[in-house]
Amino acid sequence: MVQWKPDPSFYPSPKLATQAPPEKHAFVVMFNPKLKGKPDALAVVDVDPNSKSYAKVVGQVEMPNIGDELHHFGWNACSSNLCPYAPHPHVERRYLVVPGIRSSRLHIIDTKPDPRKPKIVKVIEPDELMAKTGYSRPHTVHCGPDNIYISALGSPSGDGPGGIFMMDCETFDLRGRWELDRGPQNLHYDFWWHLGYDTLITSEWGTPKMIEKGLNPEILLSSGYGHQLHFWDLRKRRHKQAIDLGKENQMVLELRPAHDPTRAYGFLGVVVSIKDLSASIWLWHREGSNGSNGNWKIKKVIEIPAEPADPDDLPELLKGFKAVPPLITDIDLSVDDRFLYISCWGTGEFRQYDVSDPFNPKLTGSVRLGGIVKKTPHPRNPKQPINGGPQMVEVSRDGRRIYFTNSLYASWDDQFYPEGIKGWMVKLETDPVKGGLHIDPKFFLESEAVLRPHQVRLEGGDASSDSYCYPS
Repeated sequence: MVQWKPDPSFYPSPKLATQAPPEKHAFVVMFNPKLKGKPDALAVVDVDPNSKSYAKVVGQVEMPNIGDELHHFGWNACSSNLCPYAPHPHVERRYLVVPGIRSSRLHIIDTKPDPRKPKIVKVIEPDELMAKTGYSRPHTVHCGPDNIYISALGSPSGDGPGGIFMMDCETFDLRGRWELDRGPQNLHYDFWWHLGYDTLITSEWGTPKMIEKGLNPEILLSSGYGHQLHFWDLRKRRHKQAIDLGKENQMVLELRPAHDPTRAYGFLGVVVSIKDLSASIWLWHREGSNGSNGNWKIKKVIEIPAEPADPDDLPELLKGFKAVPPLITDIDLSVDDRFLYISCWGTGEFRQYDVSDPFNPKLTGSVRLGGIVKKTPHPRNPKQPINGGPQMVEVSRDGRRIYFTNSLYASWDDQFYPEGIKGWMVKLETDPVKGGLHIDPKFFLESEAVLRPHQVRLEGGDASSDSYCYPS
């Protein structure tokens, strides 16, 4: 008798997920900022410290076209498939859905049977994506209980609205737009959900026309980039509530909800305040005892100031400000909801906060690598300044290892690091109980001259790719 069993990398609760085996491979998208010549690639990095090829690329698959600009990507399935109402509890976590944010092309990549030899099994061309969804510039991929959900920054014309579309997790057929009633929502960036509260949350950046040529100072100073957070009925696919953070808070980007499905809160990062160039972290939370009354509120819980700098050390965009902004471009929350990690791409600082009390975070660790002004070296090459800064961050499920890369987005890289970013990936270590950050001196992966690394996904799952249906 054949028995179907869930994928062993699925865990019903966050507590069980923290006991998962350590990852041995990381998948990293590598993009060519020149958008011509060499195609983008998905690299496989050995992250097993006992391996002879530790911290080296051990596999790679090139995309079939040039100019995709691979950005964010995700798994076809995850622990959310264990939810009671999930129609796909036996689907296997083996495929990576890899969008090209510039080309609007989708790639389906099989990581089995050998994770060091991934292969492309399906490509969805831009014309098909736009015709079936009404969207372009696919960005963030999350596996849900019933579908793969993918966000998109705008319409085929490059204007708004942006939104979410769905894909079948077994056939990879496009199912169409997710929203039935979008209300006032127009700009779009990230999305996540609280499965236990039937709530989806979305954030705002800008339309493709607003971002593809780089940061537009006129749009920024006129508060034209996103500054709202949106709450939706997940099952009914309808907009319910919008919260404005204030027009001075520009680019409400990364969202990280609590992993425990009984906790109705989460964190979001704001890239910059046009009042003083500071960056900030905000907490969304539900009102009432245990989030009982259904209304959502928001509170700023962390503010990171800009750092004074000599204008001669700054790119043209920042000279008049005489300061380097932190530029929070990514955040991550450990699976046990204990520590929040913050990438300050501008200053080169990477921070760790204890958020056991989410309303009162406490700084517990900080390291610096790169940065617009300081260009802090890695311990492996202490005399070699590096540029770029902490950017896309990923945390292991046991909370002991943190990985991050240094490139944001080709046109924005050029503005803030006009000398040209040399891509790298690093690893930090921490105590999941006491906190504190330590750079692994043996892990410093520099990419080849043309390609730059962006998002990281860990074999078997990581802190930002799974959602859970049962409390710890």
